[in-house]
Amino acid sequence: MIAGSLSLALVAVAVVVIGAVSGGPAAGSTSNSTAHGASASPGPGTPRPVPGAAPAPASVDTFDRTAHSLDDPNSIWVVVNKLRPLNPQDFEPEDLVDVPVPHTWEPMLRQEAADAVVAMFEAASDEADLALASNSAFRSYSSQESIYDGDDLLTARPGFSEHQTGLVMDIGAESGECSLATCFADTAEGIWLRDNAWRFGFILRYPADKTPVAGYEFEPWHYRYVGVPLATEMHETGVTTLEEFFGLPAAPDYE
Repeated sequence: MIAGSLSLALVAVAVVVIGAVSGGPAAGSTSNSTAHGASASPGPGTPRPVPGAAPAPASVDTFDRTAHSLDDPNSIWVVVNKLRPLNPQDFEPEDLVDVPVPHTWEPMLRQEAADAVVAMFEAASDEADLALASNSAFRSYSSQESIYDGDDLLTARPGFSEHQTGLVMDIGAESGECSLATCFADTAEGIWLRDNAWRFGFILRYPADKTPVAGYEFEPWHYRYVGVPLATEMHETGVTTLEEFFGLPAAPDYE
């Protein structure tokens, strides 16, 4: 019995030694990859996970709202309303020029705005066969004193009028139809201006539904020059007043 047991032990030792020399795993051992936690490659029938959809990029407002001053009366973005008088109140632009367009009263505007008006009037004629005319443009402090009639929904007090900036023109049809009247909004000229003035840097300053914000009744003839970049941005975003665009307080009344 002792000899038989010894023979079996020698055979077992030989098997272990042979396995170690050949590099193969001994019986009952675990492979290196399994021992180290490596996963086996998926079989040909194993489904792979589908990557999730990439999130949509966040919308970023790249328009520079600080490009021009809102307070400097020489700025094309100056905001003038019942809470924001011109400073000084008797301000008068230094670059006023005559505007060579049909008119009721001879118009003057700042050079940049004057050039834009001429281009806009020419486009109305070339594109839609419409004849526009100026009914009023720059008005000085003293002129506003004579115009102001005490009705704060219809006229601005001296020193608080956009006309004094030299950036505003009251525009009508050369025929005189509905001049300085709300019915101008329904004329071919009024509709063309409403839809195209932004291309030339103008905004309709007092829309029909913004009296509580801008402080004046609907004036479909009152166009304010702000430059093409700002007019385009307001057109594309659908914001119709300077107060709302720049986050300024509504100005329905004087303080």
